[in-house]
Amino acid sequence: MEQKVTTHEGNPLGYQPVGKLLSQFAMPAIISMLVNSIYNIVDQIFIGQGIGYLGNAATTIAFPVVTIVLALSTLLGAGGSAYAAIKLGEKKEEQAEKTLGTVTVLTILSSIVLMIACFLFLDPMLRLFGATDNTMVYARQYTAVMLIGTPFNMISVVLSNMARTDGSPTLSMYAILVGAVINTILNPIYIFIFHWGVSGSAFATITSQFISAAFLTSYFVTRGKHMRFRKCYMKIDPQIFRSAFSLGMSSGITQIASTILQIVLNNSLVFYGNHSEVGGDVALSAMGIVSKISMTLVSICIGIGIGSQPILGFNKGAGQPKRVKRTFLLAAAASTSVSFVGWLACQIFPGPILSIFGTQDAEFSYFAIRCLKVFMLGIFTAGFQVVVTSYFQSTGQPLKASILSMLRQLLLLIPLVLILPLHFGLDGILYAGPLADILSAIIVSQFVIREMKKLDKVCKEA
Repeated sequence: MEQKVTTHEGNPLGYQPVGKLLSQFAMPAIISMLVNSIYNIVDQIFIGQGIGYLGNAATTIAFPVVTIVLALSTLLGAGGSAYAAIKLGEKKEEQAEKTLGTVTVLTILSSIVLMIACFLFLDPMLRLFGATDNTMVYARQYTAVMLIGTPFNMISVVLSNMARTDGSPTLSMYAILVGAVINTILNPIYIFIFHWGVSGSAFATITSQFISAAFLTSYFVTRGKHMRFRKCYMKIDPQIFRSAFSLGMSSGITQIASTILQIVLNNSLVFYGNHSEVGGDVALSAMGIVSKISMTLVSICIGIGIGSQPILGFNKGAGQPKRVKRTFLLAAAASTSVSFVGWLACQIFPGPILSIFGTQDAEFSYFAIRCLKVFMLGIFTAGFQVVVTSYFQSTGQPLKASILSMLRQLLLLIPLVLILPLHFGLDGILYAGPLADILSAIIVSQFVIREMKKLDKVCKEA
C-alpha cells in the first residue's frame, strides 16, 4: 500500500488554537470516562436500593476483576493511541493503520485468554479479593456474568481511544454514552421487574458494552478518517506491539496498581473492620462506595489527560514544542480545578452525596460519611498528577510515565494501608489516602519542574 501523506495544515492538531483543541478533545473524553465510571456506579445504586449493603459489598469484591480488564484495555488502547498520534504527526498514516490492526487483534486474543483464566479460578480469586461467607454468593453471581462481557468491554475501551486519535472524539463519546443509557434503563428492569438480583445488574452492563463495541467497530470499518480496518493489517506487528506496549505501560500500571490496591484494601477493611465496632462487611461496603465516588472524580481528570494526548503526541512528532507546553499547562490547570471542586464537595456535602447510593442504617451512614471525608482529604492533588502522567506518556517518555503511574497507589498507598492500621486500626486505612495523595504530589512536582526547564530550552532553540 502506498503511504499517505498529509500536511500539518491539513490536520487541525497542528495549527488550531490549543485551547479550542483541548476543549474539543477533552470534553468527549471526560464524558466517556464519566460514563465508564457510571457503569459501576449505576450498578451500585440499583443494587444498594434493591439488595442492600451486602450486594454493594459484592460489587466491591468484584471490582478488582473490572480493574484487571481495564488495565489490559488501557495498556493497549492508550499505548496504541499514543503511538498512532505520533505517527500521524510524522505524516505516516500507513503506520497508524497498522497500529489499529495490531492493537485490535491483541485485544481480541487477550480478552478471551483473560476471561477463561478468571472463570477457571473464580472462587479462589474472589476469596483473595475479600469475599466473606456473607458476600460470596452475590460476588460469584455478579462476577461470573461480568466476565462474559470481557471481549466487548475491552474492544470498546481500546477503539474509543483510537477513535479520538483518528479525529473523532465526539463519536467515541457517543459510543460509550449510548451504552451507559442502555445500562441505566436495563438495570432497574432486570433487578426490580425480572428479579435477577446482582446478576441482572451485570447482564445490563455487558449488554451495553456489546452495543458500544459494535458501534465503534462499525466506525473503523466504514468511516475512519485517517485509520480504517484493513484485512492486510489485521495481524500483530512485533515492532508496533513493542512501541505501543511501552507507551501504554504507564496506563496499564495505573490500573494494575488499582487492582493490587483494591485487593489489599478489601482484605484490610474486612480484618480491621471485624476488630472494630464497625464490622468488616460494613467497612467494605462503605469504602466501596467512596472508591466509586473517587473514581468518578478522577475520571474527569483522566478525561482531560486523554483529551490532551492526541494534541501532545501530534505536536511532539511535528516538532512544535511551544504547542506541547501550552497544551500541558492548560490541561494541568483544568484538571487541578476539577479535583479541587470535587474535594470541596466531599468535605461540605458528604451526606447528600452518599444518599444517592441508598438509605442505610445509622451506623453504616456514620462510618461512610467519615470514610468519605477522611479518605478523600487529599484528592485535590489528583488532577495535576493525572495530567503529568498523560504528558510523559504521549510525548514518548514511557519510563517516567510508568514511574509516576506506580507512585501514588503501588509505592505509597499500599504500604501505608498495611503499616498505619498496625498502630491506628481501621482509622489508619482512612488516613493512608490523603497521606499518599500529598506525598505523591510533592514528588510529581519535581518531575514537572525538570521537564518544564527542558521544554523551555527546546522552545528557545526552535
